[in-house]
Amino acid sequence: MIVKPRVRGFICTTAHPIGCAANVAEQVRYVRERPSLSKGPKNVLVIGASGGYGLPSRITAAFGSGAATLGLSFEKPPTDTKTASAGWYNNRAFDKLAAEAGLWAKTLDGDAFSDEMKAETIDLIKREMGPIDLVVYSLASPVRKDPDTGELYRSAIKPLGQTFHVKTLNVDKAEVHEVDLEPANDEETEATVKVMGGEDWERWMNALAGAGVLAPGCRTVSYTYIGSELTWPIYWHATLGKAKEDLDRAARAIGKRLVDVGGDAKVAVLKCVTTQSSAAIPVVPLYASLLFKVMKEQGSHETCMEHVQRLFETQLYGDGEQRLDEERRIRVDDRELSDQVQDEVKQRWPRVTTENLDELTDFAGFRYDFLRIFGFGVPGVDYEAEVDPQSIEPLA
Repeated sequence: MIVKPRVRGFICTTAHPIGCAANVAEQVRYVRERPSLSKGPKNVLVIGASGGYGLPSRITAAFGSGAATLGLSFEKPPTDTKTASAGWYNNRAFDKLAAEAGLWAKTLDGDAFSDEMKAETIDLIKREMGPIDLVVYSLASPVRKDPDTGELYRSAIKPLGQTFHVKTLNVDKAEVHEVDLEPANDEETEATVKVMGGEDWERWMNALAGAGVLAPGCRTVSYTYIGSELTWPIYWHATLGKAKEDLDRAARAIGKRLVDVGGDAKVAVLKCVTTQSSAAIPVVPLYASLLFKVMKEQGSHETCMEHVQRLFETQLYGDGEQRLDEERRIRVDDRELSDQVQDEVKQRWPRVTTENLDELTDFAGFRYDFLRIFGFGVPGVDYEAEVDPQSIEPLA
């Protein structure tokens, strides 16, 4: 079959197997060209490993530090007539490249929120891997079933308290317009914290610690985003912000749990990048398009891979002190939030319209990054060629 992108809103319903594999290979090449992490981890568990920040974290650990990596994700497999999810292809591409490099790597597919997946993971660590010295928690899901009660929670990306009137971007039509976003009720806020907060991260670390599979000095990190005051009403001061506050609570609780092994738990605040999750948040695509334009003009823009590599090099396994804020979060959003960048973004924000979108923003770059998540637009890939949706290898 010949695979083309089919985009509906913030969802692409197809993924290109060869493009996804090429995208992973490009990220691996980038890490291999960087200095190796001499103090890096050796046995790494990445919960949410198939995309977003999780995949670059796994690539950095494996190809920058020679680590054995166990990745968890919940992906849609292919059929004879339909492509898999991008993450399904990403995982297979990573596993293939790791095997070729002589690195131990396994990927488990299933619901990481479930106790069954936690038990299966612990059993595999005991049988094949050995104690874990880094746990990366990078799950991005809109739904979570509570393993204790069986109740299904759905997140709601909404402001709090009052209606939020804001400029936003229709990605499909490339149109700037204004919308009213209705506030969340208490039930929606609670559900968002249940799905996107720190409860499951804490549950994972308690299970791993209780099973005795954490190495002395084990670290764990979960990722968050704070962003600019332009996005705060829909992000940091909204239902998402309440969930992210719960990550801070969980980090403190996990830190106490890891005292026995001399471990540490941190939340890392990262920069705005194009992911399937960020594309779904109102306001963010317009803000990101402006931000990318300004940061590229000023020479400070980073891809997701470059950004995560800098986190590992300078903050998690570097020689210098960590850049911590008052909540003891690791801050790697310093370039995005610099006065030089933010002053220019804020100056352009009220001026941007549909007519000057391409002039003032890098919407083309945002859309390019979005399609690359699904394996489209990767240099060197023949998108007119027939592919087997069940394989990441080109047809002969």
